[in-house]
Amino acid sequence: MRLAIVSDIHGNIDALEAVLADIESVGVDGMVCLGDFVGYGAAPNECIARLRPLIEHAVAGNHDWAACGRIKLGYFNPDAAAAARWTTAHLTEEHLTYLRELPMSASWHGIYLVHATPFEPEEWHYVFSPADAAYEMTGCTEQVCVIGHSHYPGTFELAGTTVQYTRQELVRGDKSSRYLINVGSVGQPRDGDPRAAWLLVDDSRFAFEHRRVTYDIPAAMQRVREAGLPPYLADRLQWGE
Repeated sequence: MRLAIVSDIHGNIDALEAVLADIESVGVDGMVCLGDFVGYGAAPNECIARLRPLIEHAVAGNHDWAACGRIKLGYFNPDAAAAARWTTAHLTEEHLTYLRELPMSASWHGIYLVHATPFEPEEWHYVFSPADAAYEMTGCTEQVCVIGHSHYPGTFELAGTTVQYTRQELVRGDKSSRYLINVGSVGQPRDGDPRAAWLLVDDSRFAFEHRRVTYDIPAAMQRVREAGLPPYLADRLQWGE
């Protein structure tokens, strides 16, 4: 079985369409989203409407909950807070309800799905180091946990008591190890690579492939500018930051 996992769409319909085309080209048996359908980008309704019929499950991201009023904006930076307020004002009632009702986590084909971290997911912590990953793996029992949130794709492997990290595009798993995998961001990569990111899981080979997809970044930037969102939210797309 081949499975697609996407995350952090952030209202970027141009990036989402490119990723969906790539997913169709490789062929998958199912798809899920790890949240943050919205925030930063100028096409929140379009992204939810396009992706929702295609996915089997989704979990809540912090920007999803910010947009529907489930968390406060006090810890957001000014640009993110401005984007959240803009998103709230532009989302349809149907889409606000959808985001409001998303769960914090789910299990799918033996894979644990959560936006930020398996331990205390409602605190929206980040996983940046092997020590972080070792701690977070105590928050679930599944062999594989997939996350988003940092927009920085990579794979942590726990073998015995040792955690190793890799940015390799293709990771062939070991059945005796556990994995915490950041799938990266479709709509706002932050690892210096502006291409959209998603994860392909091949459970028959127990392999994980981080895929990157080019998309029309100038078009996405123009949407942000025309919407009146903070200019930096457009500029950062070209830099992957």
